[in-house]
Parts: sequence; structure tokens; C-alpha cells
Amino acid sequence: MTTNLNQLPTDLPIPQDDGSTNHLKGMKLPNVSLNATNGKTVNFGDIKGKLVIYCYPMTGQPNVALPDGWDQIPGARGCTPQSCSFRDHYQELQALGAEVVGLSVQTTDYQKEMADRLHLPFPIVSDVNYQFQKALNMPTFVAAGMTLLKRVTLIANNGVIEAVHYPIFPSDSDPAWVIDYLKGHQG
Repeated sequence: MTTNLNQLPTDLPIPQDDGSTNHLKGMKLPNVSLNATNGKTVNFGDIKGKLVIYCYPMTGQPNVALPDGWDQIPGARGCTPQSCSFRDHYQELQALGAEVVGLSVQTTDYQKEMADRLHLPFPIVSDVNYQFQKALNMPTFVAAGMTLLKRVTLIANNGVIEAVHYPIFPSDSDPAWVIDYLKGHQG
């Protein structure tokens, strides 16, 4: 049986707000340099202007089974629809003055396959050594022996986190939330 990574099952458990992101608003983005799918290194501490960082657990790959029990973990499923939704809204986000970066703990090679397959116009950054996660104490969970990021989106302005979207459900609704926030906080 092949899993359709672009479609969300209708019976997914809804993630609950466990308070694990309450500390993030007002924090400075860490001064860590991470490899991106565009061949560049992204240093979050150097980025000026508005930046949307959507953190996600992991994207599936065609013809590769998802970890056992993946669909029963609240908030785990939906990384591909979330990335595609950011792709589809990318021009609108740019028009609102924001850049977009995706972030997970997969390797850059793993992420590059996904970014190419989905035709993402923005970089995906690899936090394979958990530098970003540890610096901000980002929430994680364990699945199939892997420590993965929970789905969280950060909106930063000149290096300071000003908004946090968590929990996110369904995952492809995330860009609409970001756009609403940006429209309400122009300037």
C-alpha cells in the first residue's frame, strides 16, 4: 500500500497546546548557521526583516513507508501538504514583506529530494545537529527512534520572534494563519 503524502487522512488526532512554545515570543533567533537546500548556509542571527520559519517533523518520501503509528501521533502527519501550501502562498507572503524558510532535522540531502520534488521556491534548512532546536528549546517528540521537531511556525522581525503558531492543525492551514498575522501587523 502506498501512502499519498499530499492528502491528509480524515481521522487524524488533533494536537493540543501543551504550553511547550509559550517561552518563544520575544526571543532572539539563535546565531547558528545551518545548511539549506539551495546550497547556501543560513545564519538565523543575521537575517533582517520579516522571516517565517515553519518547523516540521519530517517529510515522507514516495514509496517509503512512514514510521509505524505516524498517523496516531497528534500533529505528526502533514509535512508535505504544509510545504506545498507555503509554496502555493509564497508570492503572497513575499508581497507582505516576508521570506520563508522550512526547517526539520533531516539531512540536507533528504530535504533536497523533497524540495526538488515539490518545486519549493524557498530554502529548507537542516537542523540535523539540533542547534536551532536546543538554542530555542523547541518542542520535540520521538517516533521510530528519531527525535523530531513538533510542528511550530515562528514569525520573526529583525531577528526577534514576534508570533508563534502552535499547535497547527490541519498542517496546510498554516500559511493562511501567517498571512492573516502579517496583514494585521504591517510596518
